[in-house]
Amino acid sequence: MKVLYIGGTGTISSACVVESLRLGMDVHVLNRGRSGKRPLPQGVTALTADIQNPESVAKALQGQDFDCVLNFLSFGAEDTTEMVKLLSDRVGQYIHISSASAYHKPVRQLPITESTTLYNPYLAYARDKIAAEDELRRAFDDHQFPVTIVRPSHTYDDANPPLPGDWTAWDRVARGDEIVVPGDGTSVWTLTHAKDLAVGLAGLIGNWQAIGEDFHITSDEVLSWNEIYTIIGRVTGTPARLLHLPSEFLPVVAPDWFWSDLIVGDLQHSAVFDNSKIRRFVPAFRPTVTWSEGARRLADWRGEHAEATRPDQTTDAVLGRLVQAQHAAAAAAATLAP
Repeated sequence: MKVLYIGGTGTISSACVVESLRLGMDVHVLNRGRSGKRPLPQGVTALTADIQNPESVAKALQGQDFDCVLNFLSFGAEDTTEMVKLLSDRVGQYIHISSASAYHKPVRQLPITESTTLYNPYLAYARDKIAAEDELRRAFDDHQFPVTIVRPSHTYDDANPPLPGDWTAWDRVARGDEIVVPGDGTSVWTLTHAKDLAVGLAGLIGNWQAIGEDFHITSDEVLSWNEIYTIIGRVTGTPARLLHLPSEFLPVVAPDWFWSDLIVGDLQHSAVFDNSKIRRFVPAFRPTVTWSEGARRLADWRGEHAEATRPDQTTDAVLGRLVQAQHAAAAAAATLAP
């Protein structure tokens, strides 16, 4: 199998590259050549292009066909249309990485299945992903463009904690500072380690029955946000000091914070997934990394990469501002109590 990853060095895609190599595939990776903290493993053929520049991509891929192309860097209808034009008649399968944030918000029924309506009025990122999926379905219906759609949910690896605020939030727990938790912390959420997701995704490569189908690939472990932070406290040896605040408070106090919209549009809603479809198509998919193990792996990685996991001052200031605002709101409410 000759496989092309567009991206290939991110949290999810890097694990999938490793799994594809393990399965004996001929792996190519196309990106801007900036590997960051996840360098490409040996055995990968690197191609350099800017995905936002269609001409540079066409030049890098000139004269090449692939059994499968996996695109981790498609975020809307426009770039999706360009990719369909570029790859038509040159690819046996095109795996588009969408997002589980596209599923209907607010959640109307659990567990979420692939037949759950796609609708998210709160998050532009999710709406753009939906628009991209719509383009791909039209391409499949009109001329059998060989697309498979995959919707990861909240996925992390050893170098990237799945927290609003990343390592800065982890650091606040570890040093005993208060950390804000949207809502009352009891909404349930699904965290998936990239190593587990990679088994499911790589198993779809060359799986011709998967063409025209869509899948989410997540863990089966369901945790409340209170449990997620409490486990970090156990791993770091410092009990987590949780401060709950309404999710709607975030865009008011921190309108410029990336995570504000993401929490309101996705993370505050309970997310439990039915993974029976991906298991039917990829019997090897059996998630094994629990959050307790994943948190220990993150702690080990942090211990070995102190410089890369230092708290970001700007993010820490935002989290501190949210803590102060919630305390001020609570104090003001207390003065109004009868």
